[in-house]
Amino acid sequence: MPTPSLTALPIRRLTPRDLTACADLSEDRGWPREEHKWGFLLTAGKGFGIDDPEGGLVAACVVTEYGAWGRPDLGAIGMVLVAERHSRRGVGRRLMRHVVSSMGTTPLTLHATPYGRPLYEELGFKVTGRAEMLTGLFTPDGRDSGVATRAATADDLPAILRLDEEVFGSDRTPLITRLPAFADQLRVAEEDGRLIGYTAAWPNMDTHVIGPLIARDTETAKALIASLAARTDRPLRTDIDVRHEELLDWAKERGLASVAFNSVMTYGITDLPGDWTRRFAPLTVAAG
Repeated sequence: MPTPSLTALPIRRLTPRDLTACADLSEDRGWPREEHKWGFLLTAGKGFGIDDPEGGLVAACVVTEYGAWGRPDLGAIGMVLVAERHSRRGVGRRLMRHVVSSMGTTPLTLHATPYGRPLYEELGFKVTGRAEMLTGLFTPDGRDSGVATRAATADDLPAILRLDEEVFGSDRTPLITRLPAFADQLRVAEEDGRLIGYTAAWPNMDTHVIGPLIARDTETAKALIASLAARTDRPLRTDIDVRHEELLDWAKERGLASVAFNSVMTYGITDLPGDWTRRFAPLTVAAG
């Protein structure tokens, strides 16, 4: 039987049963397998993929929708991958066009590597910002910030959801309510009994990824990061909006090093909703 051309292979919805195939695809492109993250995204979002007749996946990506159920007001695209043996043959473009079309008039966002940015620009995405990826072992400075932080409890969830929607600009309930099971730590900052920030640290290979990081101000963000770092021996990783220069400088002084920059891009809107001054880092660049 002749092998079907790539343009003839159907695009289908992925499910959590495709977790291993997605992790294999990541490994094929030299990425970590990131099974924990793939499992989270395939459960909380919509996966799209193209099956390889010879086994595995030709390509895959995930879209995470935010807003009212069935009427999303924002979609985040991530984990866009094409198998090495099928690269530079238009597969990624075809998959992205399918995803954009399937989302209709819903505005979209994504974090683009320098390698992927030209394709997204060709499809109509515009650069609206940048995020800097940091990683390393955190060295505490021994200073008391005066910001009270503690482990989150189930009773905090309604307040976390209210703060997150206010700052992010869209309802992320299906994602945020999965954080207690997904993350190793979920912490809040409070003042006079009022929530002024929250963050999580979730495991990804040998690191703990900090995200989301939402805080009233930079001092609160610092306190939340320090509180997470004090409770793990792993290197930390996070992606901070470059407009938060003070936090970036502080994190680098504490031992985190810059490893990459990603372009924040949007489609159908000129900028992301919400309040960027309190939005310091995404849950993951794959989901915003």
